[in-house]
Amino acid sequence: MTFVVTPNCNGCRFTDCVAVCPVECFHGDDKMLYIDPDECIDCGACVPECPVEAIYDENELPDNLSEWKAKNAEQAKGLPVVSEKGSPLPSADQRKKDLGF
Repeated sequence: MTFVVTPNCNGCRFTDCVAVCPVECFHGDDKMLYIDPDECIDCGACVPECPVEAIYDENELPDNLSEWKAKNAEQAKGLPVVSEKGSPLPSADQRKKDLGF
């Protein structure tokens, strides 16, 4: 089992999740974060920290987001580790509002 970052992260890139992660399983590009399933220890600490509810347990991933499991695995491998809380993207507050949070 692993956790999966979904499109709600895109345009936000809040890093509250990485601050509580006991391992370095988060990787990121300039738009969002991804979880490497080989590095994730399935603790779930990240889930309640995400202000836009972008992270799911793979077993609870809605059907319409199922492709994100593979996308996280693919993307994470080629991106740098994000292990420290940083500033969200400039668009994050508006994106959060647009998502209803």
